[in-house]
Amino acid sequence: MDLIKNHILIVFGLCCLFSCKNAIIPKSEGKEIQVIVFSKTLGFRHSSIEKGITSIQKLGRDNGFHVDTTENSDTLISNIKNYDAVIFLSPSGDIFSNEQQDAFKTYIQNGGGFVGIHAATTAEYDWPWYGTMIGAYFDDHPKPQPATLNIVNHNHPASSFLENQWYTFDEWYNFKSLSTSIQVLITIDETSYTGGKHGENHPIAWYHNFEGGRIFYTALGHADASYSDPLFLKHILGGIAYATGTNAL
Repeated sequence: MDLIKNHILIVFGLCCLFSCKNAIIPKSEGKEIQVIVFSKTLGFRHSSIEKGITSIQKLGRDNGFHVDTTENSDTLISNIKNYDAVIFLSPSGDIFSNEQQDAFKTYIQNGGGFVGIHAATTAEYDWPWYGTMIGAYFDDHPKPQPATLNIVNHNHPASSFLENQWYTFDEWYNFKSLSTSIQVLITIDETSYTGGKHGENHPIAWYHNFEGGRIFYTALGHADASYSDPLFLKHILGGIAYATGTNAL
């Protein structure tokens, strides 16, 4: 009877993952999911970072996980083992020392989760491991404009709730050093806007399991308005659920 009861509770919990508050299920009884938002910028700084932090903190309050924040690399690395996932919210530039790079790499290889948002692909250009881990590096972008996104994988919490197409406004990145190991969730229709450089295969959001870690990245999230968009916030929440290991794909 206990096994049957536990099975029912697990199924019920998974069904509630994206209910009214999209509650994220704790990994184990008595252990709250812990994430940290890292937004250090040594290059361009997006004005949306502050709005993004506030919105992710609210996602945590509404969905049962704890959110810390820092822009200090020492603080992040010194405490990283305490977190189920790190969220890189548009950091830029050379954000880690060599020793910090080693510690971050160990965190991922030990099963840590990673969520990269928008300009996370503009960090650590001189560290090839990071580029392969996140899946690409930023190359350039045209002016922000509306475009049509194609949802090519609905079997992931970051995209399962979306229709086949999503028409939205953002700053659309072109990439370099795209990894062949990424599992693409969303592509952009380059005929729907001007400035794309990838043709028919232009990924915008993806995930992959990399050296033991769970990696999610979305190029969306440039403007302040993104962090008031329910679809975008649910997209981010799904990425957090995947990165923290609180859902079964």
